[in-house]
Amino acid sequence: MPAAKSPEFRRRALDLVDQGEPVAQVARNLGISETALRRWMDQAAVDGGRKDGLTSAEKRELVELRRKARVLEMEVEILKRASAYFARENVLPK
Repeated sequence: MPAAKSPEFRRRALDLVDQGEPVAQVARNLGISETALRRWMDQAAVDGGRKDGLTSAEKRELVELRRKARVLEMEVEILKRASAYFARENVLPK
């Protein structure tokens, strides 16, 4: 997987497209795929409110919440197993 480009790099690429440069030419000159540049353009449109979808901040929040949910689900599973163990052994800690 190629290394992620910096926000400044992305902004500069989007500025070139906004100035009228063809997307294919900008992508070729910057050494990125045309598809990646088009995805950046779509995300910039969403972030700018010109297009429907999840903003970058909402996507980051969603990833964080899903990660927290996985951790909580693991903790619940551990507690279930521990309570089942103590119930089976009939030895509850005092």
